[in-house]
Amino acid sequence: MKVTKAALPFLPLCQRLLPGRLAGLSLALLKATALEMAILAGHLLLYPSGIAQERRSALPPLPSPEDGAAQLPTEAKPPVVLLHGFIDNRSVFVLLRRSLAQHGRQQIESLNYSPLTCDIRVAAELLGRHIEGICERTGSRQVDVVGHSLGGLIARYYVQRLGGDTRVRTLVTLGTPHSGTRVAPLANAHPIVRQMRPGSELLEELTQPAPGCRTHFVSFWSDLDHLMDPLDAACIDHADLLAENVRVSGIGHLALPVHPAVASGIRQVLDTARPGEETVGRTGGLTVA
Repeated sequence: MKVTKAALPFLPLCQRLLPGRLAGLSLALLKATALEMAILAGHLLLYPSGIAQERRSALPPLPSPEDGAAQLPTEAKPPVVLLHGFIDNRSVFVLLRRSLAQHGRQQIESLNYSPLTCDIRVAAELLGRHIEGICERTGSRQVDVVGHSLGGLIARYYVQRLGGDTRVRTLVTLGTPHSGTRVAPLANAHPIVRQMRPGSELLEELTQPAPGCRTHFVSFWSDLDHLMDPLDAACIDHADLLAENVRVSGIGHLALPVHPAVASGIRQVLDTARPGEETVGRTGGLTVA
């Protein structure tokens, strides 16, 4: 199974820009920064609504073969689990959740892990218990997972190291530091931040062989993501993983889970995935106007 990476040369901006493109890039950076600030302001308003853990009693069961006319004409879509990033909560997925629900996803759950969590491994074990509970309540054999930033790394650890590939059909990550990020060195006081640094023990675990991993990985990464240093940290590069890296142009880190163009890309990934299907790894592109 082949993993492909984006062809963009990840050099400092001053080294890879032609003079005639400088004005265009400056405008793109200004637009992306303005959008990030607007999203941050909106998210601060929504944040209190997502502090409490989501109620988990309303997921309808998947139709069974005995349901006759009630059975879907195609294979039922598995539940979707949404996993937020560092020092965040499920409120970050309000717009993505609405988009998924409007396009036929009836089984969607968000998981809040504690901001006091100090180990990605512990959060991955919690995710595994949460997914087992969803499968038990819905009768589904598998789920799809969408993780933003740290959430994608937690889900990947669950899939690769805790046997989660039997439960996770597709894992979509949004701005996740798969190979570690060097941004904000002063944040190293937090143990989870240290686990997200290049060369950390945890990231070294994720480079180990994972033969036969059944999960399909799709990583959305942005060329204006201010939290990825280097930018290609958000790409998956592992010889044993069935992975696809999708470049998003024109938006920053906070916009990835809320932008409608990204939501459309996520829906396309989830709607075209089939359990057990071997999709050839490729690098896609998504330009946000």
